[in-house]
Amino acid sequence: MMSLRICFIASEVAPLAKSGGLADVASALPRALHEQGCDVRVFMPLYAGMSSVGLTLQPLSQARAIELHLGAQRYEVALLHTQIPGSSVPLYLVHCPAAYDRPTLYTGDADEHLRFLILQHAALQGCQRLGFAPQIVHCNDWHTALMPSMLRSLYAWDRLFADARSLLSIHNIGYQGNFPAATIADVGGDIGVQPGTLADGTFNWLREGVLHADAVTTVSPTYAREICTPMGAHGLDATLRSRADGVTGILNGVDYQEWNPAADRYLKHHYTPQDMSGKAATKRTLLDWFNLETGDAPLLGIVSRLTVQKGFDLLFEVLPDILTTRDLGILALGSGDALYETFFTGLQQRFPERVMFHCGYSDELAHLIEAASDMFLMPSMYEPCGLNQMYSLKYGTVPIVRRTGGLADSVQAWDPSTRSGTGIVFNDFDASAVRWALGTALDLYQDRDTWKRLVRNGMAQDFSWPRQSRQYLDLYRRLLGAPVRI
Repeated sequence: MMSLRICFIASEVAPLAKSGGLADVASALPRALHEQGCDVRVFMPLYAGMSSVGLTLQPLSQARAIELHLGAQRYEVALLHTQIPGSSVPLYLVHCPAAYDRPTLYTGDADEHLRFLILQHAALQGCQRLGFAPQIVHCNDWHTALMPSMLRSLYAWDRLFADARSLLSIHNIGYQGNFPAATIADVGGDIGVQPGTLADGTFNWLREGVLHADAVTTVSPTYAREICTPMGAHGLDATLRSRADGVTGILNGVDYQEWNPAADRYLKHHYTPQDMSGKAATKRTLLDWFNLETGDAPLLGIVSRLTVQKGFDLLFEVLPDILTTRDLGILALGSGDALYETFFTGLQQRFPERVMFHCGYSDELAHLIEAASDMFLMPSMYEPCGLNQMYSLKYGTVPIVRRTGGLADSVQAWDPSTRSGTGIVFNDFDASAVRWALGTALDLYQDRDTWKRLVRNGMAQDFSWPRQSRQYLDLYRRLLGAPVRI
């Protein structure tokens, strides 16, 4: 089997720095590729306050700092070598306090574009210092979307990159990296900006990536189709449709070493499809912990960023009505827009014996809610991939989702005639559809044999990264002209 050399660049890598699903992919996919024999080198910023507990950081043997002149600014950058936690995958941290000593990963500061220009230059110059000739340069989201252009222009002189092919993965097209047109002068040279890029007075990094990358992927097949439409592309649909090879949708995988109820480090009571007693025990424990009195009622879990994308506007009338008329408990975890935080806080105050809302995030509580809940709600307006619905399937927690993006690709609607399907799926983005879906789930829950079948169907699904990563390997090989493994 052909071994591949891959330079993988991302703005965040779990567990070191995380704001969303990109971090999980940037950790798990390189590990899966490494396990399949690839030489993967990962580059990310060294942010202030980033958790580096347990990491051994070593400077590259070439100790001289990388000097970058970007517009009027000069930066000194060091590369520190370690491994992605829990693996032997090489990870190179871009150390530049002037750029990354900020309170948050992403900012609205005037030099935001410079922060991620530094990352991209440092990754390519890091390859030069390592003598590492990547065959694939795998870029992720707008933060690294200029690298395909840079490879074809600023770094084209270096034969080290002569055989390199670039791949751009779009994790959420809602974030595109739009900057004032004047910032193009800060790139560090002429990258051949295409006519029309500056038509609206901005320099759109993601658009440049789509135009110049050798291949474009996104995180689910349905989302790949959605972002080529005016409704789903946030203005980039024509650019995406102009690619002759289209956009390849590859569903994200799940790290079953981290998310597995049979071995979850946060669970006192483990369980398997053959013995579900641990799930019932976890439910009782969590109800006691939060002083909830739901009796034998089903428990609904919600773990999410609280933003308009996630569809929580649809719940403002539905959840109070259902809590008034049906037996149901709710465990909710998340933070975000004040509007939704206020809604869930008010719901807890109105139904204190049946609703718990934790404002913020806790990895431990996220695992416990997945394990304790009977059903899990994701009414998203759009969802590039989503991971919680796949966690829920593994944990025997029936997902209730809208048919969009990765939710459509990972959850199959329950069919009572064939007793197939893994969850409750609704189509329309409106309150009536959510009301129907919740009512359907609550009715099915009363039929214990049907519910057990639905749960077992879900737990039998396999979304492991070793399986999903093979699709990336096949795409890499096609880019390089190698035979695709059958």
